[in-house]
Amino acid sequence: MTEPKRSKRVKPDPELVKLADALLANYQKPEDLIGENGLLKQLTKMLVERALETEMTEHLGHGMSGAVTNSTGNTRNGHSAKTLQGDFGELPLDIPRDRQGAFEPQLVAKHQTRWSGFDDKIISLYARGLSVREIQGHLEEMYGTEVSPTHFGSHGCRERGCEGLAGPSARSAVPNSLSGLYPRQSA
Repeated sequence: MTEPKRSKRVKPDPELVKLADALLANYQKPEDLIGENGLLKQLTKMLVERALETEMTEHLGHGMSGAVTNSTGNTRNGHSAKTLQGDFGELPLDIPRDRQGAFEPQLVAKHQTRWSGFDDKIISLYARGLSVREIQGHLEEMYGTEVSPTHFGSHGCRERGCEGLAGPSARSAVPNSLSGLYPRQSA
């Protein structure tokens, strides 16, 4: 039997290697990188906020201290606080605002409260038969975030037709899209 060929390792950009080395200069334990206030969370916050500022510059047509060049006279108007839920736990962000309220961020949309994929993970836990309390405990343990029981009914599960999946006793209510996971039991 022949082994599959391994793809060649792509060499990273030397500038990014230097940046990574500088960022990891004080690395001592995994928590420094992936912990509650670890480097990954700090970098995510910084990069998202910088990208949002770039989106605002594009929207307005001028930089932060630049002359107003748009025909409406719209300018920056501070920031709004927002907290996103995601794989990394809670991520507090400062979202830029404009005076006319016309800015529609693309990276983090208005009224968005979580990174994509988070709801799918919760639904997956439902499909596996975990109760709401068990899911709450799992989210708190894994991501350091508290989620109220009312959250489960109001964020994504109803729209996807899986509100009846909370726990093993509800397996007969599994929607057709998940029937392969829990075959319907005859009464």
